[in-house]
Amino acid sequence: MSITVPAPDPTLAVGIDCPLRVLDLDGSRLPNELLDPFLTDIDESALTNLYVDMVRVRRLDTEAFALTRQGHLVLWPPLLGQEAAQVGTARALREKDWVFASYREHAFALLKGVDLAEFAHVWKAYAHAGWDPHEINMAPAQIIIGAQSLHATGYAMASKLDRSDDVALACFGDGATSEGDVSEALVWASAFQASVVFLCQNNQYAISEPVRVQSSAPLALRPTGFGIPSMRVDGNDVLAMHAAARIAFDRARTGGGPTFIEAVTYRRGPHTTTDDPKRYRSETELEEWVAKDPIDRVERALEHMGANMEAVRAEAKIRADELAKEFRAAAEHAQAPSADAIFDHVYDQPTKRIQRQQAERRAFAASIEGNR
Repeated sequence: MSITVPAPDPTLAVGIDCPLRVLDLDGSRLPNELLDPFLTDIDESALTNLYVDMVRVRRLDTEAFALTRQGHLVLWPPLLGQEAAQVGTARALREKDWVFASYREHAFALLKGVDLAEFAHVWKAYAHAGWDPHEINMAPAQIIIGAQSLHATGYAMASKLDRSDDVALACFGDGATSEGDVSEALVWASAFQASVVFLCQNNQYAISEPVRVQSSAPLALRPTGFGIPSMRVDGNDVLAMHAAARIAFDRARTGGGPTFIEAVTYRRGPHTTTDDPKRYRSETELEEWVAKDPIDRVERALEHMGANMEAVRAEAKIRADELAKEFRAAAEHAQAPSADAIFDHVYDQPTKRIQRQQAERRAFAASIEGNR
């Protein structure tokens, strides 16, 4: 079978010189010919809902960070600063659409309806996945950098063969664009015009390596070499992200093939709770991005719309604190599984080899106990 990938076409990319934006830093609306038609239904109520989502996500993030420091979680990759990129995209999904994410997409898990007790199990290292992917249409968090892009593409190809209009979303960071898995996913997605959207959250660092080390050009240009259209978007603008996601999902759903979105944002916290970002970036740089805070920007936009911000903030805080309290309880009261549980889901049905290994583990454990 012959597979032909379209020739590179830089005209496929938009927002390269200046990332697409509809909310300015002061909260005022900026006209955008491409994005505005996809935001006609966003009134004060809809924007308030997006604001509350972001506040809840940030509160979950800060609570999880604290739980890690207090010994209730083993690890946590913070998303502080990336709330708009995730919430804006997540709220453009349909319930049946699938998400294939990395380890930092906590907003997607929350907004997809993950059970917090199951979510806590993942970050206490009590489970590999935590939740049943088929219950919320979201695959387990992927630790292998970029691997989920292939999973999303495969799902999208199958969806197309089934004549379904379900869309797959692959989420990864800027570092993943240097991985072969992402390039392979782009090849297959382009060749088969798969109904997949690639969301690259360019948070400026692949652990400690700045994005300029990985690429001398905007990352949104890379997929054009595979014939895939791309958008470079202000990742701290929740409305721009929401509109871009709607464009990409509509294109995929109607047979237009894949789209790549580069969300230009910033990881304000450490890579994970084992990292010290002060070793590789300056306070001045951090302060520049704090001034672009995505939640503050929406607050200003709501003020421009005449919203009662005192009431909005109060309601958001109540809901965020309730979420944090529930997650803390889940983390503190989570029970470690038995050692035998590691064998439970290796295969759909246990094989003789798995049963033999399980028996060997039990015998070994019994021998240790007997020698005490």
